[in-house]
Amino acid sequence: MSRPIPALFLSQVERSYRQGTSALHILRGADLAVWPGELVALVAPSGTGKSTLLHVAGLLEKPDAGEIYIAGKPTAALSERARTALRRTEIGFVYQFHHLLPEFSALENVVLPQIIRGLEREDADRRATELLSFLGLGERLNHRPAELSGGEQQRVAIARAVANAPGLLLADEPTGNLDPKTSEHVFTTLIALVRASRLAALIATHNMELAARMDRRVTIRDGQIVEV
Repeated sequence: MSRPIPALFLSQVERSYRQGTSALHILRGADLAVWPGELVALVAPSGTGKSTLLHVAGLLEKPDAGEIYIAGKPTAALSERARTALRRTEIGFVYQFHHLLPEFSALENVVLPQIIRGLEREDADRRATELLSFLGLGERLNHRPAELSGGEQQRVAIARAVANAPGLLLADEPTGNLDPKTSEHVFTTLIALVRASRLAALIATHNMELAARMDRRVTIRDGQIVEV
């Protein structure tokens, strides 16, 4: 029986930025594996590189050295076009602010990335309806973002992120703008979705109660990714 492949594997990743005449080193030989069906919390103080790590893992930034494997595929040598194509099919993103398109309904916001990928409208409608219903929004399909609560908007954003059935979900403070009760509800539905779909999820959060409910917790220390 073959061993499973990590949805995300960072190997000896380096990332630094120029600050005047000096270099600010964010990641120094960082290693991390996130497996299908696993929720990993990324907890670290502001300024330690959480967003950089998510951007590198999500192929939005190139590392200075090292390799990032997505579903077992090395990505360092890929062209920008190939990186974009891989992001579109294998990676879903959820941010602190939902970034929904205001002129489209909840359903249309989830249909759109599927149409861009090439799915037929009927199939995209069906999957979007299933996802939104699973997340408790079956009665809100035709509402525009301005007609939805903050928690509902973020659940639409989660549905949009997984609409193309990626293997990896990256989330940056996905409940950071929500009140505690709404945050709890959104996070519970997110966990249920990850478990049901066998997604791998790396979720940056300051909320230690939410982090404690995930499978593992990691932080960034001296440029390394370490378990906490």
